Amino acid sequence: MKTWHPDLGRSSSPLYMAIADLIELDLKSGQLSPGDKLPTHRDLARRLAIDVTTVARGYVEAQKRGLVQSHVGRGTFVSGIESPRANPPAATPPDDRRAAVLDLSMNMPPEPDDPALIARMREGLATVSADLLPLLRYQGFGGAAMDKEAAASWLGRRDVRAPAERIFVTPGAHPALLAILSILAKPGETVLSENITYPGLRSIAAQLRLRICGLPMDADGILPDAFADACKREQPRALYLNPTLQNPLTLTMSQARRQAIVDIARHYRVPVIEDDAYGFLPTRGPAALASLAPELTWYIGGLSKCIGAGLRVAYVVAPDDSRSLWSFAGAMRSGNVMASPLTTALATRWIGDGTADAILAFLRAEAAARQEIVAGLLPAGSYSADAVSFNIWLPLPHGWTRSIFSAHMRSCGLGVVASDAFTVDGTPPEAVRVCLGGPIPRAQLQSALEFMAHALEGPPEMAGSFF
Repeated sequence: MKTWHPDLGRSSSPLYMAIADLIELDLKSGQLSPGDKLPTHRDLARRLAIDVTTVARGYVEAQKRGLVQSHVGRGTFVSGIESPRANPPAATPPDDRRAAVLDLSMNMPPEPDDPALIARMREGLATVSADLLPLLRYQGFGGAAMDKEAAASWLGRRDVRAPAERIFVTPGAHPALLAILSILAKPGETVLSENITYPGLRSIAAQLRLRICGLPMDADGILPDAFADACKREQPRALYLNPTLQNPLTLTMSQARRQAIVDIARHYRVPVIEDDAYGFLPTRGPAALASLAPELTWYIGGLSKCIGAGLRVAYVVAPDDSRSLWSFAGAMRSGNVMASPLTTALATRWIGDGTADAILAFLRAEAAARQEIVAGLLPAGSYSADAVSFNIWLPLPHGWTRSIFSAHMRSCGLGVVASDAFTVDGTPPEAVRVCLGGPIPRAQLQSALEFMAHALEGPPEMAGSFF
């Protein structure tokens, strides 16, 4: 059929997905009929002023959906929309042994409970399974072209823009951080961070025998003067920051503070490692550090906090110099070989078809609802939080210690972690991180938080627990 001319403006999906979407829409409307011949790749690309490979990918996507059939030497023909089978296989029930595997010490996003969203997520997984055999093979390091395309689209939301050769698809933020630190610092050398920081950094530094120097903070993030003094005194090999919804304090570094930190890092030539695990949650967060100083920032955009903790995929953008690219590629290859093609393909699918956006919208709304529960139970100013954070940072009232409080809360179903896990230098404060996410339903969360609030109204001796 030579006259089919789709209007790509009718779909908000990436161009190749839009082609498949419009084939399906035009089949339903009657503009296309089974047996119609579609334009050749080159002809349609010319009409739409897009690349031939984009058309080819669109036709492949349509074929995966059962909309078209391609025949070598003859062309691509519309095959119609498959009707549901009369006797579909029964759904396999969840395995309770999987549900029992849960680590409450981790800061997890709330789990979707909307049947329509869950069905959409499963549909994406089923679609990816059509390529099961190729996805079980070794893949090229750093991600296939289509995976880097999805990564670039996702990172663009944070104004992080880089050519494909600087983008790496990795098996999670943790191994990426391990690789970056291994190439930036040698045993005994110093890395700077917030004084209350992500525990994963502390464990990685211990493994690599690096020294961490914690920097004091205020409500805007690390103090610029303290950073400058540490640069002079410590000769650090890198600065690690979690600048948006910082774990565990939930603070977000202001735009002015980000610029001040970047200026100092540039002056002293200190590489910045930006762990942007939560950066996609705010709808209008400050610009990423990598957008302010791409020449010295290692950017890590993990998906575990903004889509799902088990989706072990992180997008790394290396600074724009060849030496960094080569060193990082070597470190990641030796430690991980490659990111899981199956997991990566699912992430690419969900980003491309809008499922990732739907999950993100759910997480924002659910986190806000859970924070409202906290606000109704704890006095204002008695804790730190953000409307879209998955945790609160709770300084304990007089009489309570972090160890006694953590023991008291152990059986309530909340993840309560003492400040010792996060403190770099000095005596840990009497404070805890309380996690609000994971599989715990909202009603159960409210009950656990009521239990916590009641305990905090008096001294620990009145809480009724035995230690």
